[in-house]
Amino acid sequence: MDYVLEVLPSLLNGAAVSLQVFFLVLILSLPLGAVFAFLMQIKFKPLQWLLHFYVLIMRGTPLLLQLIFVYYVLPSVGITFDRMPAVILAFTLNYAAYFSEIFRGGIEAIPKGQYEAAKVLKFTPVQTIRYIVLPQVVKIVLPSVFNEVMTLVKDTSLVYALGVSDLLLASRTAANRDASLAPMFIAGAIYLLMIGAVTLISKQVEKKFDYYR
Repeated sequence: MDYVLEVLPSLLNGAAVSLQVFFLVLILSLPLGAVFAFLMQIKFKPLQWLLHFYVLIMRGTPLLLQLIFVYYVLPSVGITFDRMPAVILAFTLNYAAYFSEIFRGGIEAIPKGQYEAAKVLKFTPVQTIRYIVLPQVVKIVLPSVFNEVMTLVKDTSLVYALGVSDLLLASRTAANRDASLAPMFIAGAIYLLMIGAVTLISKQVEKKFDYYR
C-alpha cells in the first residue's frame, strides 16, 4: 500500500496529460468530422473525392504511423511541431475522419422525403439542418460516436511513442525504475476508470435523447 501511495502522484500526473489529449482531440475532431460529413453531401465531385481520399488515408493507416509522420517526417520538409501540438494534430485528423463517416451514415439514413417536406415549408438549408437533420442524426450516431470516444481513451496511450509524459510513460518509467509491475496494473485500473466514466456518460446522454423515438 505504501508503494502505491508513493507512485500514485506521478501516475495521476500522467493521467492528467492523457485526459488533456483526450478532451482536446474530442473537442476538435467531433465538430470537424460533422463538418466534413455535411461537406460530403455537396454535389461537387472534386470536393467529394478529396474528402473520401482523406478519409481513406486516415482510416487506412495506423494512428501510430500518422503520429510518427507528423512529428518526424514533416520536419524534413520544413514543417515542425512540438510534441503536444503534433499529437493533437495527428489525433484530430485521424478521429475527424472516423467521426465524419459516422455522421455521414447518420445523414444518409434520413429519408429524402423529409428534405422535400422542409422545402415545402420554405425552410432555409440552415433551418433544415438545425431543426430536421441534426436532431435525428445525433440520435442515430450516438452509440457509434461513444464507441469511438472509448477507443480514443485507449488510443491516448500512443502518445508515449513521441515521448509525451502520459499515463503509460509514467507507469512504464516507474515499473522500470522499481523493477515492479504494480505501476502497470495501477495504470490499467486508471484506464478502466476513465472508460467506465465514458460508459456512464454515454448511457445518460442516450437516455436524454430517447424522446426522439
